[in-house]
Amino acid sequence: MIIDFHTHVFPPWVLKERESFCRTDACFGMLYENPAARLAVADDLLRSMDEERIDVSVVLNIGWTTHEMCVRTNDYLLEVALLHPDRLVAFCSVNPGDGYLAVEELQRCARSGAKGIGELRPDIQGYTLGSPELDAMVQAADETGMVILSHVSEPVGHTYPGKGAIGPEQAYRFAMRHPDVPLVCAHWGGGLPFYALMPEVKRTLANTYFDTAASHYLYENAVFQTVGSLVGADKILLGSDYPLIRQSRAMAEVERSTLVDADKRLVLGGNASRLLGLES
Repeated sequence: MIIDFHTHVFPPWVLKERESFCRTDACFGMLYENPAARLAVADDLLRSMDEERIDVSVVLNIGWTTHEMCVRTNDYLLEVALLHPDRLVAFCSVNPGDGYLAVEELQRCARSGAKGIGELRPDIQGYTLGSPELDAMVQAADETGMVILSHVSEPVGHTYPGKGAIGPEQAYRFAMRHPDVPLVCAHWGGGLPFYALMPEVKRTLANTYFDTAASHYLYENAVFQTVGSLVGADKILLGSDYPLIRQSRAMAEVERSTLVDADKRLVLGGNASRLLGLES
């Protein structure tokens, strides 16, 4: 089974009102103010999956700044996941700064079939991954079996739209504060796995995973073997960041890595299947 753990789709009405949302929502504007930045609806993703032989895709929301937009777009992701239960897995959006409203929305999404929360954007939504402000939301996620996925970016290197300011230190503080809650760090966790050369860091990251979204924009292909040797290939999840990148290109990065075939199968879907509870 091939599972793409990092894709984004939006309701058709968001595409129609793109310019308005770029003006009114900081996260959406940062990501999509450039007209060349691709947007997709669920049907676009399903066609891509059929063409490129992807079995399942995790459809992520974004870090909307208002509770209203979290709820409205969550409704769409829950709907398309319900219509295509064997193909799409919904991860919904909340803003922990909304307090009990965020907890109630997380619980609603869990009851409606969502498997996780994300893609969190702490730098846009006004908190940090290590903040006590997250505790109520994280407790609710733990109680409902939800996985948490956050954007994490590398603190050095080139800038790009959406890079933001959520570095590996924040993700590490989350792992320290919530060791029993599965955390997926997007974009290789901003390089956090490299610190697993420190034994205490490796122990702390026992329940932390890293997706490969936008990998070829950031790292040499040796990142697969390097991260696999540091934290284990069982902690790496295939992610394309579709529609930013073709899903076939993300798969090709895994295939041309020097990981052994058994580890490639884990990255391409085995790890995600286990984490999402999709194993038969």
